[in-house]
Order: sequence, then C-alpha cells, then structure tokens
Amino acid sequence: MNLIDQILETASFLKQKGIDTPALGIVLGTGLGNLVNSIDVEQAIEYADIPHFPLSTVESHRGRLIYGKLAGQKVLAMQGRFHYYEGYAMQQIVFPVRVMKVLGIEHLLLSNAAGALNLHYRKGDLMLIDDHINLLPANPLTGKNYEQLGPRFPDMSSPYSSKLNRLILKQAQANSIPIHNGIYAAVPGPNLETRAEYRYLRMIGADVVGMSTVPEVIAANHMGLPCAAISVITDECDPDNLQPADIEDILATAGKAEVMLNKLIISTIEQLSTTD
Repeated sequence: MNLIDQILETASFLKQKGIDTPALGIVLGTGLGNLVNSIDVEQAIEYADIPHFPLSTVESHRGRLIYGKLAGQKVLAMQGRFHYYEGYAMQQIVFPVRVMKVLGIEHLLLSNAAGALNLHYRKGDLMLIDDHINLLPANPLTGKNYEQLGPRFPDMSSPYSSKLNRLILKQAQANSIPIHNGIYAAVPGPNLETRAEYRYLRMIGADVVGMSTVPEVIAANHMGLPCAAISVITDECDPDNLQPADIEDILATAGKAEVMLNKLIISTIEQLSTTD
C-alpha cells in the first residue's frame, strides 16, 4: 500500500469515528498536553487504535487523537507527537499532519519544549517561531513525491504563516502574555547538547533548540497548510554556566508555562473563528 492509500485509509477510519471536517489541527509537545482539558471532546482515540499511526513512546506524550470543539472551532489535537529519536522515519513522524490536512484542517498550530540559546530568554518564557534551522539528518519529503500532497520542490521562504504569527502576537499583547519572536534549531536528540554545540547553535543564529516541530512544518508547507508554532522555554543553555539537564525540572517548567500557552492558543483560536 502506497503512502496516499495509507493516508486515505486512515482518514476514512477517522471519518467513520465521527471526525468530520475539523477546521484546525493542533500538535501538543513535551509536557504540554493539558490543552485537551479545555476541548469539548467528541472523540478521543488512542494512537494504537488508528491504522498506520505510530505509537508515542515518550512518557510525557499521552498518545491520543482528540476531536471536539474549542473556542468556537472544530479541532483535531494530537496529545503527544512523534520524534526522530524514537526511531521513526520522517514519513511516519509527519503522517498525522498529512491525515489532518486530508480531513479538512485549514490551519495547524504546534507547540514544543525547547532550550534557550538566547541569553535574554528564561525558563518558563514563550517564543513564537519566526523561522527555523533544520539540522535533522533526514527530510519527510525524501523519496517519491506525490503531487496530490504537494510539489517536488516546495518553497520555504516563509514556513510559518505571517497571518497566524501576527494574530498570535496580537493576542499575546491583548492578554498581557510576554512572548519572544525567534529562530528554532531542530536537532536529532535524544541527548541534550554539549557546551560546544550550544556555542555553535548560537553562532549560526538560533535562539532556541529542540528535537521536533520542523518535520511537521515542512510537511505542512508541502501541502500548502498555514502553520504556526510556539516554544516553551524549559531550560537555559548558556555554555558558560551550564548545569546538568534535569528532565523532571524541564517537565515541571513546561507544566507551569503551559497555563500561559493554553490561554494564548485559545485566544488565538477564538479570533480565527471570528475572522474566517
């Protein structure tokens, strides 16, 4: 079965479960799954029960697809994503985004946990991704191109929707939510970086570093799907004052900052529902 057939089979399965023309797709990153508590849930399906879906193997990623209504919009939310470091191929990582597009989503919002390279950023801050640097060793568009999904050589001059980004910044200001605007570097993981690697990432222009998001953004751009992404800063990566990574602290920081993030996402979706 080729990729298109797999996507269509999965979309058909989800339609049979009552998932009908969602307007918005949401991908929730590490420690950031509680937005689903604000969704008026109509369906919650374990990834394990969805044809061709990978399984989320990271403890802080719940592994459920949530369908329902949020802030006036029908949404389809991934409570947990997939990562290259889990051993998945890039095609598997972006498979859910492609399925969501076939189901009818018109916008994609993503979140992630990231480490701050910019010395002005602090743990618990939010950063709207304006652009990215892809240091992952593979690409979801490698191999046969399916014209039904998008062109062989998609443009990436503006990978994050300027319309969505302006709306998010406007809603951040309206809700008195501080937010940075910067560049995300994607690395393979799962280990965190060395001091020399942090220096290198800063030198090439990255403000934060993480292990996700970019594959989904590439796939979204390939399909002409407008997207925006917000990083939650969970640790500070100053190579001259570097402390050993504490995953429990990273998750705790994500949990605290998630309150602001969710408020911002909900406010943004409310505005999307009134302007569309």
